[in-house]
Amino acid sequence: VQLQASGGGLVQAGDPLRLSCAASGQTLSYYPMGWFRQAPGKEREFVAAISWSGSYDLYADSVKGRFTVSRDNAKNTGSLQMNSLKPEDTAVYYCTMRRATYTSATTREEDYAYWGQGTLVTVSS
Repeated sequence: VQLQASGGGLVQAGDPLRLSCAASGQTLSYYPMGWFRQAPGKEREFVAAISWSGSYDLYADSVKGRFTVSRDNAKNTGSLQMNSLKPEDTAVYYCTMRRATYTSATTREEDYAYWGQGTLVTVSS
């Protein structure tokens, strides 16, 4: 399976941005999806995750209330709606998927097996 994140760009603080994740080679319908980000000089960190059915989601404290993760299994895509962006949200954002079906969405990077190339989000102050 290949994942491709898109939708990144340069925005101003307070602006919204929507990232998309397209999957090819395999359906993502039965797999939890996650979003992680890596800021310059920092380790990759968890941002959000959604269960395979979309029935629940998880968020890092730093984005809770501003970001919303969603998925459209019929279209084989996932999305991350980011509102009220801050300069500290600047990072490369990656979408990812767990290897096994019907497993739980988690916040742990090691639980996710498939990774896209990432899309850069830059938030200016």
